[in-house]
Amino acid sequence: MSNFKKFMIVSLIGIFTLVLTFGLDQDHLAYILVAISGGLMSLSMFWGMIQTLKEGRYGVDILAITAIIATLAVGDYWASLIILVMLTGGESLEDYASRRASRELTSLLDNTPKLAHRMVGTDVEVVDVDDLQIGDIVLLRPQEMVQVDGQIIEGRSDFNEASLTGESKAIEKGPGDSIMSGSLNGSDAIQFRVTALAKDSQYQQLVKLVKESQGNTAPFVRLADRYAVPFTIFAYLVGGIAWFVTKDPVRFAQVLVVASPCPLILAAPIALVAGMSQSSKEGVIVKNGTVLEKLSKVKTAAFDKTGTITQGNLQVDQVVSEGLSKEELLTYAASIEQSSSHVLAQSLVTYTQSQGIKLLPVSDIKEITAKGVQGKCQDSLFSVGKMSMITDLTEEQKTDKTSVYVAKDGHYIGHITFTDRVRPEAKATMEELKILGLNSLVMVTGDRKVIADKIAQEVGITEVHADCLPQDKINFLKEVAPDQGPVLMVGDGVNDAPALTTADVGIAMGAGGSSAASESADVVILKDDLSKVAQVIKIAKHTMSIARQSVLIGLTVCVVLMIIAATGVIPTLVGAMLQEVVDTVAILSALRAHSKAS
Repeated sequence: MSNFKKFMIVSLIGIFTLVLTFGLDQDHLAYILVAISGGLMSLSMFWGMIQTLKEGRYGVDILAITAIIATLAVGDYWASLIILVMLTGGESLEDYASRRASRELTSLLDNTPKLAHRMVGTDVEVVDVDDLQIGDIVLLRPQEMVQVDGQIIEGRSDFNEASLTGESKAIEKGPGDSIMSGSLNGSDAIQFRVTALAKDSQYQQLVKLVKESQGNTAPFVRLADRYAVPFTIFAYLVGGIAWFVTKDPVRFAQVLVVASPCPLILAAPIALVAGMSQSSKEGVIVKNGTVLEKLSKVKTAAFDKTGTITQGNLQVDQVVSEGLSKEELLTYAASIEQSSSHVLAQSLVTYTQSQGIKLLPVSDIKEITAKGVQGKCQDSLFSVGKMSMITDLTEEQKTDKTSVYVAKDGHYIGHITFTDRVRPEAKATMEELKILGLNSLVMVTGDRKVIADKIAQEVGITEVHADCLPQDKINFLKEVAPDQGPVLMVGDGVNDAPALTTADVGIAMGAGGSSAASESADVVILKDDLSKVAQVIKIAKHTMSIARQSVLIGLTVCVVLMIIAATGVIPTLVGAMLQEVVDTVAILSALRAHSKAS
């Protein structure tokens, strides 16, 4: 049963109790009703407490159970009812915040391919991905995600595997080459033969790895639970001494009523909900309150490279020209490429126009499959595309960088290289994280070490783990020393999903990242802005500071009331009413977490 349903049931019982007591003058029936519901609730809490103890965690349940039983034992069912309302209300409040966070994520999680175009002779039929069988022929259209693992049988195209491998450079593949589910097709249609069922494909294997990782998360003791043990011992001590001295069991119940852990139950969840609401306003979705607690204590942060520290798209890097100016080369190349849908062509046109260069009119445009584009401009024939389009290239003119080559009337005139640029906010973010107390910043990426080292140096990261498979990332996170935790992992691709689950806190760059990453992460950044990582940590620290203050204020008042109650001057019902004062003080204090973190 959900916590909200428990809260509604307890509230209804409260209404019935009011009617029985004041409307029908049936105190004994009211007592029986509260006793049965309180007993069942206590049994449920007791069972839950046993389960958490088995997991190595502890909490406030034992004190609440004792308070309910003690007040019922002395016949003060109203005090029991108030405790039940506060208990179920606090838990349902935290559940509400988690549900709201989930709703805000729904729009991000619809990118996984669900349909495929299967070839039946010369016809094409649309089928569910799960219905594809080994040996089926699938038509993959431009800019489509590969649905299942397969082998190309017709056509050539570039494939972006960055979300799977971390490699930002698109890879050209043709007949006989294998393609992985989760990779993104380029500008040309291809046909491939299915080599693995959807459930056995690369994408699903990563999903499986995520599920396995979810079952191995480290236990975490929440704020309220840490205060609960000493507070419970103190309450039992004061109540026990009062009972022993006076020989009156009612005195024990009186102490426990004012010692009810409502500040622990309410103050922390309300502060956490306020903090989650504040982070949501900043474009960051935190899935539950425990995540904020962990974020406030993070000491180590691990980052993926492609799409996380870098922008995840290739942009113009160098313009190498021969026999003409760089501006002229850009003009001719972009003018020809403006008719192409290729990702490099689009990047080139955007860059050229951003430089204030006007494009020229072209004619006789012809796209050569998997090679490039040809067209006439100012009475000359230009070829723009891959190295294979240029026939007179020397070894010195070739480069292993991602490039577009340009020829005029069949002769090489230059090339334009592309690179994945570092996010402009990346370096400042790393500096701010260090100020916030994160003493270890690490890059874990599937990309090559030479590229990873260069990017890491640029943003201020000193530790680099390159050429990492998804399992390698998991192994690294598990090997982080306990005194360097909790550990934060930031990523965006499908290959990051298992690591995001394994880390104490996983943050997904949701704006342009994969649905798998967003689903497995604890935090999703809705805006394409890495600085939000530092911002949400700042919010978490502010929230937990307020929560801690609110809990301590509430507990201090409870301690004072316990000592007074031990003298017998506070009846149990009055003690239960005084809880409302304590709760109000704790709640008002906790709501300060909604203010913006400085």
